[in-house]
Amino acid sequence: MDVMIIFKYIVIAALGGLGGVMANRGIAVFNDGFRPIVPQYYDKQISRKELAAMSFAISFGLVVGFGIPTSIAASVILIHCIFLATDIIGTFCPDNLVGTIISGVIGAVWGVLILVGLDGIVFLFNQLPFNFMGDLGKVSDFVIAAFAIFPAVAIGFQHGFKKGVIIGVITVIVYMTIMLFGKIPLPDGNNVVLNPAGISLLVGCVFMIIFAVTAKHEKTSANADLVNVFGEKVSRIRKNWPMLAVTGGLIACAASMSILAGDPISMPLISQGEYANAALTALARAIGFVPLVFTTAIVTGVYGPAGCTFVFPIGIALTGNPILAFVCGVACMVVELLLINAFAKLMDKFPGIKDMGEHIRNAMNKVLEVALIVGAVVSAEAMASNFKLTGVGALFIIGTLLLNRTSKKPIVEMAVGPVACIFFGILLNILAACHVVG
Repeated sequence: MDVMIIFKYIVIAALGGLGGVMANRGIAVFNDGFRPIVPQYYDKQISRKELAAMSFAISFGLVVGFGIPTSIAASVILIHCIFLATDIIGTFCPDNLVGTIISGVIGAVWGVLILVGLDGIVFLFNQLPFNFMGDLGKVSDFVIAAFAIFPAVAIGFQHGFKKGVIIGVITVIVYMTIMLFGKIPLPDGNNVVLNPAGISLLVGCVFMIIFAVTAKHEKTSANADLVNVFGEKVSRIRKNWPMLAVTGGLIACAASMSILAGDPISMPLISQGEYANAALTALARAIGFVPLVFTTAIVTGVYGPAGCTFVFPIGIALTGNPILAFVCGVACMVVELLLINAFAKLMDKFPGIKDMGEHIRNAMNKVLEVALIVGAVVSAEAMASNFKLTGVGALFIIGTLLLNRTSKKPIVEMAVGPVACIFFGILLNILAACHVVG
């Protein structure tokens, strides 16, 4: 077996193992909604069984319904597949030394299974009578372009419709301008080709930050007070810096080898080899997570295994240099931990930045939901066209979307597109095997 392949398995296994150990010991959990629940166990407000049950209820559906299907569509592992599962694994194992060891072992095995399973599923799909993997990739075709509008949507949420529309128009103009005139000739005869989605996204992010900084708010000392009141919890996080730092390094290392992504936006860019644009989109997403991660960390004493996710753009930017990416990822996580208090005070000075984080996440989710559904319709129609079933693909995707909303336990809307496309591709293979279509 190739040395690099073995190295990939080691990195993913180590990530899964550390994720399980940190969840078991209450050092870090990935699910933002689960993080505030963890301290309740250590304060003896809930039992270990209740903690495990809550972890399963919050995370399992996201692993099965969102993480795995999205990873299959892009042939890149979404970090949710590993760390949401290790949240469950760590909390289900006993709160003692043996439980910690077991959670580490199971977490490592899970990481390897995800990597092997993803490769295996892709291989299996390639052996089917109708190979729909190529068409399945179209699910993310519009994510890259649509993502450029999220700053305008976030501005609309935070500062009103008019400002959102103005920045939206500017974003479209920049996108079209770069598309038409973004090829810069060089003296040696080569060209520098600017990416329209990346440049327009950058322009939108600049406006988003300007609006957030200049927003008028009543000055408070809420975050500074949080730092003082919860100083013990911050110290608890910093005490575990070696484990968090190594995890950050491993994430950056895995990202540099193009086997791991932090979000479904940068995933297709990574799979297409557009690493600069993938790093830019991952950076924009990380900015939105700073207020959430730091605030919950200060209040709960529990961090995120990926921190504020800045380790992802670092790793992507250093694609092909896994050792350097590991070192930089370690350094990034250490710096994050050192700056928790400073960021809290900064958010107090500019409250609009703290508010911006929530609007960024909402805007990203809305953009992803729409872009993935549109992409899913195109993907399913491309599959259907191979059998002269025009319209059936759109019917299947739209029907799945709307029927999912009527379910008592619907899967997250972002996952509907990829999941429906996979099932549609399998259905076409069954019909082809039965000679119903051909």
